[in-house]
Parts: sequence; C-alpha cells; structure tokens
Amino acid sequence: MTAPLDLLVLGNAIVDVIARTDDAFLSTQGVTKGAMQLIDEPRAESLFQAMGPATIVSGGSGANTAVGAALLGARTGFVGKVRDDELGGLFSHDLKATGVGFTVPAAEEGPATARCFVLVTPDGERTMSTYLGACQGLSPDDVDQALVRSAKVVYLEGYLWDPPAAKDAFRKAAEIAHQAGNAVALTLSDAFCVGRYRDEFLGLVRDGSVDILFANMGELQSLYQTDDPEAAVAALRDERNARGRHLLGLVTRSADGALVVQGGEIRAVEASPVRDVVDTTGAGDLFAAGFLAGHARGLDNVTSARLGTLAAAEVIQHIGARPQADLVGLAKARGLL
Repeated sequence: MTAPLDLLVLGNAIVDVIARTDDAFLSTQGVTKGAMQLIDEPRAESLFQAMGPATIVSGGSGANTAVGAALLGARTGFVGKVRDDELGGLFSHDLKATGVGFTVPAAEEGPATARCFVLVTPDGERTMSTYLGACQGLSPDDVDQALVRSAKVVYLEGYLWDPPAAKDAFRKAAEIAHQAGNAVALTLSDAFCVGRYRDEFLGLVRDGSVDILFANMGELQSLYQTDDPEAAVAALRDERNARGRHLLGLVTRSADGALVVQGGEIRAVEASPVRDVVDTTGAGDLFAAGFLAGHARGLDNVTSARLGTLAAAEVIQHIGARPQADLVGLAKARGLL
C-alpha cells in the first residue's frame, strides 16, 4: 500500500541557474523585469553564455513548495519529469535529500532537463527565462492513482498548464483526488501565465476542479482583468463553483503580507519581518509551502497563512528558492507550531 501523504505536488522539474545582474542587462536581453517567459534551447544556450557567474540549484515552483512543506514536517511527494542527464540527476538527488518522495522515471530520450535562468537585480526582483525541455514530457501515465489518492491535498502548478500533455495529467490527478474525497489546490504561478490561460483557469475554479487557489495580487488582477486590487479580491471573495461552494483563496501581497479569502470573508495576515531582501525567487512558493504544511497539521487558515509568510520571509533573505534556515525552529520561536 502507498504510505499516506499530506501533500502531493505536480509541477515542472526545473534546475535554476541564478545570477545577479542589473536593469541594463535585462534591457539588452529584451526580457520583461519581474516576469517569466518561455524560451527555446538555442535561446537558453545564448542567455547562459551572456549572463555572469551563476549558482546552479534545483528549483521549479511546485518543487520549491514540496521542499518547503517537507522541511516543515509535511509528508510530501512530487510528480514531474526530468531527463536522465546530469541536471536531471541533480534535481532528483536534491529533492530526495530534503525528504520529498520522487519516483517518476527519468526520460531516456528527448529534450534535456528543464532549466530556468533567474536574473536577480539589486532590488531583489527576479526575472525568469525558462526552457521547459523534459518537463513537457509529463503525461497522465506518470500520475500514479494510489499516490494521488493517498494525499490530503494535491497541489497543481499553473506553469504546468503550458505543455499540452501535462494538462491531461493535471486533470487526471484532480479527478482522482476528488474521488478520494481529498482537496485540490492550484497556484496561478505568473500573471503572463494567467493571461495565456485565463478562461481555462477560471473554468477549473468554477467547475469545482480546484478547491484552494494561490495567487499574488498581480496574478489575481490578471485573472479578473482589473487594475483595481480591491475589485480583484472582491471577485475572489464572491467566487463560487458549480456546487455553490466558496473557493478558499490565498493572496500574497509582498511586504503587505497576505489575505485569506473564504466563505465570503477576507482576513488580512501581516508579513513576517525581513532584515534584507536579497532575492524574491520562491517567495510565493514558500508561502504555499507554509500554508499547506499548517493545513496538514490541522491549523486554522489564518495561522497557516502566518506560517506561509514566515517561510516566504526566510527564503527572500538569501539567493535561491530553497530554505536555508530551520523552518520548524523559526515557526516554534514565533509560536506557530
């Protein structure tokens, strides 16, 4: 029998290549500051040659969430696709070393393991260019029914909506989870991603495929096509699915903390103190990790969101999207665990 999980994440298996740069370099390279764009392999090679000294670490939005939740004590698994190459081995090793279960077989042929070039400017903002590579090979065959049924929450990465086959894997996992009486969460991932798939994401919310939605304010405004943050939050507050149930929404607001939107009510949660913002890569991922780890422990939604802001605050104070401090120790010191 498959051991029960608190959280199963479906996401893009990506290795991050992180470098410090400035706005002039972003302009020269023709990239939009603060956004994520998809690139092909030749562009990946040229960007790597142009960027400065880099730190190479395992990443991927959903995988970052899986790691963060595991480091907070949640029993966590990950479903994603790598190639049987050097970077694929690095990704697999790093994930398993943190206690995240990862059993999807590596592809023996086809595109190389995915990589994301993360350019960090002096203000801590990150701009990403992503070569999906082997990620796009994730298919419904990689979704193990017993594994999905074992998880209290199945968490789906919005970026995964780009590769067509992954959509089918996504829908398969959501259906199995609901048949087992478990919850399905979706993170919108990026405002440009929402722009590409707005109607489909709203469809997932409104047909009941998604129970919990994670978004930052920019993503939420893109979802509801408004420049007014209050209007976007109000639309989320009033959102109901086909069964008439309210969605649970978690909205991050950078230095202003987060909002918990549930049952027609909005609760504000303050941001955790930060000494220096070094790199905002992974802030939303770690917020989701903290919230879901708290949810798995049976904490109320506001306390879980506070755990999320704590995890987010830790990760933005150093380079890279994986925690470096003892998250459990920090949480206990704040009285959250």
